[in-house]
Amino acid sequence: MKADIHPQYRDVVFHDVTSDFKILTRSTLASKDTIKWEDGNEYPLVKVEVSSASHPFYTGKHKVMDTGGRIDKFQKRYAR
Repeated sequence: MKADIHPQYRDVVFHDVTSDFKILTRSTLASKDTIKWEDGNEYPLVKVEVSSASHPFYTGKHKVMDTGGRIDKFQKRYAR
């Protein structure tokens, strides 16, 4: 393998902002935000809108998430 062509693979915390669920895993994603984890170490923080804790397929609950007024834009565009 060539040196210095692969992204850094490190511990990262993913935070589901919809359900306030956090998980520590490994990823190549980079982030300027950091968070102090339960073990006392600081890790990069990646915020996501949907995870297994908030997705209707995994939870069995239908939840309407309006990000940036997409539903309002749709209703205005196709209003009768």
